[in-house]
Amino acid sequence: MNHKLIFPMILLGNLYFSQNQFELKEASKNYDVKINVEHCEGEECGGKASIDLLDKKNSKKFQTLRSDDLNFYLNKDQMPTANIIQLYNEQSPLIFDDFNFDGTEDVAIRNGSESGYGGPSYDVYVFNSTRKQFVPSEELTALAHDNLGMFNTDSERKRLITYSKSGCCWHLTTEYTVLPQRGLFKVYELEEDATGGDKVKVTKKEFINDKWITNIKTYPTSEYYKEK
Repeated sequence: MNHKLIFPMILLGNLYFSQNQFELKEASKNYDVKINVEHCEGEECGGKASIDLLDKKNSKKFQTLRSDDLNFYLNKDQMPTANIIQLYNEQSPLIFDDFNFDGTEDVAIRNGSESGYGGPSYDVYVFNSTRKQFVPSEELTALAHDNLGMFNTDSERKRLITYSKSGCCWHLTTEYTVLPQRGLFKVYELEEDATGGDKVKVTKKEFINDKWITNIKTYPTSEYYKEK
């Protein structure tokens, strides 16, 4: 075997990998972020990735998180975005927010395209104040896999909002609150069923005073979606 041919190939591989590094300074209030992703081609990057979080106070590495498929597109500055959640458009590879409303910043990291209709799926980590690090949340990760991409966070109402659909004509919006020591609790559902063609059946369910209140109305399809 000619060992002289192997060494340059290894160097080339390391050089190629090092070109797929990005540093984000504004993604998080508390951390600078360094992303090292397996491959980039044109405007798209993906594959295995490491995400280093560096404490803004001292620039020291705080924690490294990983993804098997951190798929994302580069913006006009040839950088990945952060914290963008658009239902049928862009969803950033990294989302920083307080997902469990405990006053500390959490993070969601894209891992593949396993949500509804092949949309982006995320691994969600919440900050554990006892362990002083981010730990995986199975409940929140499930929300970001079982619906249409990443959920939205309504910090004022302290609600997490998910969206799902079936074809063109059935949509479901669901809201959850987070109960301390108990986890997610569903408090609202809005089902819009236009599979009947000229009519839309709208079913709204709200959990009020420890019981579900259901309201069902039917609208002409043209009028209902005109208002929306």
